[in-house]
Amino acid sequence: MPAEPSKLDVLIAGAGYVGLAAAISLKQARPSLAVAVVDAAPEGVWQKDGRASAIAAAACRMLDRLGVWDRIAPQAQAITDMVITDSRTGDPVRPVFLTFDGEVAPGEPFAHMVANRDLNGALRTEAARLGIDIIEGVAVQGFDSEPSGMTVHLADGATLRARLLVAADGVKSRLRDMAGIQTVKWDYGQSGIVCTVEHERPHNGRAEEHFLPAGPFATLPLKPTREGKNRSSIVWVERTQDADRLVNGDDLLFEAELEQRFGLKLGQIAVADKPRAWPLGLTLVRAFVAPRLALAGDAAHGIHPIAGQGLNLGFKDVAALAEVVVEADRLGQDIGALDVLERYQQWRRFDTMQMGVTTDVLNRLFSNDIGPLRAVRDVGLGLVERMPRLKDFFIRQASGLGGSTPRLLRGEAI
Repeated sequence: MPAEPSKLDVLIAGAGYVGLAAAISLKQARPSLAVAVVDAAPEGVWQKDGRASAIAAAACRMLDRLGVWDRIAPQAQAITDMVITDSRTGDPVRPVFLTFDGEVAPGEPFAHMVANRDLNGALRTEAARLGIDIIEGVAVQGFDSEPSGMTVHLADGATLRARLLVAADGVKSRLRDMAGIQTVKWDYGQSGIVCTVEHERPHNGRAEEHFLPAGPFATLPLKPTREGKNRSSIVWVERTQDADRLVNGDDLLFEAELEQRFGLKLGQIAVADKPRAWPLGLTLVRAFVAPRLALAGDAAHGIHPIAGQGLNLGFKDVAALAEVVVEADRLGQDIGALDVLERYQQWRRFDTMQMGVTTDVLNRLFSNDIGPLRAVRDVGLGLVERMPRLKDFFIRQASGLGGSTPRLLRGEAI
């Protein structure tokens, strides 16, 4: 006779930041829920991620509420201010059109830069403390949705039974495709080059975003190394064919092109790790949910990095989904029922669509060298610079504190 499937309340596919944060949020609020995480990536692969992410203030509040921020904070770098320029690559001077102070409240920066390894490690430590199983190196092979639950088949032959399956398996989500959820997507013909740069002088917490004809070039401050080396993270958008040529070509050519964009305001620079490039596109799902299935993070939306909001959108998904599921469970409702999951969908769909459209428009507006359009956008940036209230509104939106904010993102318990 086949073994009885292991029974869970919630199974989460994907052990990235979104999947782990979702598991912790649910387990902390409702310890009685049986929660597990399954991930297709090999064990320990997350430790090889040398990238860093911008964590908005609202997400920092959530991580603090979940008990992981204290583990991250010593290595996190606050963004104290931000400047925006609009120029051509070869321009000798880049005039600053817009500046932002980096606080949403006294002593609270609107964002921090955090190494991906530190963020993932802190979440894993808390998940282990709560007794959440993380099954690594095993993909979900298929699932069967039934009125009473979801039967999930893993690639190693194991079978799990859950009331709710959460797909947090990335922008190329296999679970989303298995469920037949359609997407709206297109390719920008751009790739994002990511690397870490060491420089002579300190950045003083300043982030910069230069709008260049091929795409934005952002320098984001990182915490100095233990040896005292000053560092910044680079997110450099180029046309895909140029990005591939730069990343796979001669190191001296890459550094010369990087220096032309980065400048020497922080002294001599040196690339500290191997640059990598990812193709960029827009992906928006037509539905966030299906019977006993909810999408979260990049599985539900993949947007352009021009506003640095991709990961923070995922944390919003986590906070909203956890709040909906926990409240339903407290009321004795079926947490995987479609009418329960539709509350989550209604909460997140408009915000996601709005952010996707906004980043799409910004990328099309600024990633070109059309003279009249350049003049119009520079006037617009200048007008925003002269309107303190409008700047405060943009900062609040960027910090994740605008609109209908779930409790966790306000730093409150569910």
